[in-house]
Amino acid sequence: MRLHIGTSGWSYKEWKGRYYPEKLKPVQWLYFYSREFRCVEINSSFYHLPKAQTVLNWAQAVPEDFRFCPKMSRYVSHYQKLHDAADSLRLFFTIFDPIKDKLGPILIQLPAQVPFNREVAAPFFDLLVSVYGEYSFALEVRHESWLQPQSVELLQQYDISLVIAQSAMPFPYHERITAHDVYLRFHGPGKLYASRYDDATMLSYAKKCAQWMSGGHSIWVFFNNTFHGDALENARLLERYILECLQV
Repeated sequence: MRLHIGTSGWSYKEWKGRYYPEKLKPVQWLYFYSREFRCVEINSSFYHLPKAQTVLNWAQAVPEDFRFCPKMSRYVSHYQKLHDAADSLRLFFTIFDPIKDKLGPILIQLPAQVPFNREVAAPFFDLLVSVYGEYSFALEVRHESWLQPQSVELLQQYDISLVIAQSAMPFPYHERITAHDVYLRFHGPGKLYASRYDDATMLSYAKKCAQWMSGGHSIWVFFNNTFHGDALENARLLERYILECLQV
């Protein structure tokens, strides 16, 4: 299956009663989620790495074809800013390597304070590909310089996805395809993380996703508008629209 749609995390207290049954224990939420969706982002790994046993427990709670997309530690992206990242990467992958067969693209989110610099980006990408080549990667950026041709060509060279990120914030927006995997993130059209996309917007993106799939790409879509459960509704709707577009 080349279509993967889910949400940015699953452990939200506000989903209890709205999505998760009231009496369902939090430890069972992932299993419940995985009965409907086939992938999920792990946002918590950005702030602190989970315990190795916790990651194994996650993998055991979901079906064989379920995929996790963990977010790279902020030490790599925000503190080290891609410099001298070998030790931090080694620690990250020590945790996730045991479930690598259940991983989709690894999400690396850069802050606005990190512009494109080939002298920094190229060695970092080379490290990713040479040491962790069995993984795939997606890069979400916050500085316009990453959208220039030199950056796009470098990402294409290393087959790293440049994340298509939609939100009401003044983040750089693009629809450049740089890898086999097309990775989209939806943060909310109005209030960040707490607003719902309308049907027309979802249909528009469904047509684009169907076109990319027809071109041989795999699609990964995650909704980060998780407040109030909007992400769940948008994920369901987008998947339905994409499947309808593919049948036309």
